[in-house]
Order: sequence, then structure tokens, then C-alpha cells
Amino acid sequence: MTGIVFHATERRDAVVEFYRERLNASVRVEQPDCTILEFDEFLFGFCERDAADDCGILTFVYPDREGVDAAAEALGDAVVTEPRENETYDIYQCFAEDPEGRTVECQVFLDDAVDIE
Repeated sequence: MTGIVFHATERRDAVVEFYRERLNASVRVEQPDCTILEFDEFLFGFCERDAADDCGILTFVYPDREGVDAAAEALGDAVVTEPRENETYDIYQCFAEDPEGRTVECQVFLDDAVDIE
């Protein structure tokens, strides 16, 4: 089973390019006014609308700290919180913003007992 999370966008080309170039997402489906991207098995889409959705967090899960560090490096000037441990959730994470201000999180679960695959 799979699903897709869609977000309204006013700047589809710039937003899609951001996720493709900075997080290595690939285009899964191209539609007349929507683009569906894929990162590993995470499907998310952006549809041209009159106003952008900028609430919520798009969280990208990596297998290790090195993956989070590499993502932070690739996100470059979009990073708003450098990689750090979050003891509350037992994760290692960083935060960034996409071109429309959506929060982007890159994280790894540090607890080996957590398995989300």
C-alpha cells in the first residue's frame, strides 16, 4: 500500500527543482498542473493553485547520520537548523525551508528498535 501527500503551490517549477536538485527526489508522475515526486518510497506532489500550502513538515528519513549530514550539505542555504540530536524523540535531524517556506526535515531514528520500513 502507498499514498501521496499533495501540497498546493504557486511556484511549481521552483519547488520541484528544489526537491530534485537538493534532495535527489525523482519525478514519478507529471500531470497537467501537478508533479508527483518520489524519495525512496515517499510520494509527495505539488499542484499549481492560487495560494500555496506551507503548513506541515515534509520529513525525509535516512538510514544513518551520514545521510542526514549529506542532506544538510545538499540543502545548503535552505538549512535553518543544523544537524543535531533530539533526545526527546531519539533522532538526529536538521531542518530547512523550501522556496515557498514549507518546513523540510531530514532525520534518522537512533533507536534500533524503531523500524518504519
